[in-house]
Amino acid sequence: GLDIDALRIVSHGINKIKTDEKAVLLVTHYQRILNYITPDFVHVLVKGRIVKSGTKELAHELEDQGYDWLKEETMVNGEAKK
Repeated sequence: GLDIDALRIVSHGINKIKTDEKAVLLVTHYQRILNYITPDFVHVLVKGRIVKSGTKELAHELEDQGYDWLKEETMVNGEAKK
């Protein structure tokens, strides 16, 4: 994990390289980084499949509610819905 100072430094670096011509793929379970980086998209993967996509608001929902609601909504017989 990153302490708050390192989080700011890393976020600043990501924001500097992110442009309309350059994509950044950021994988995190740490919602706090989204206080410094605004994603264009948020995708949730379950067992290697994208099961939900949205905006930064989706990340806030996950922070508030956890993942259980999403698992119930997107799983059938233990497998991610296609």
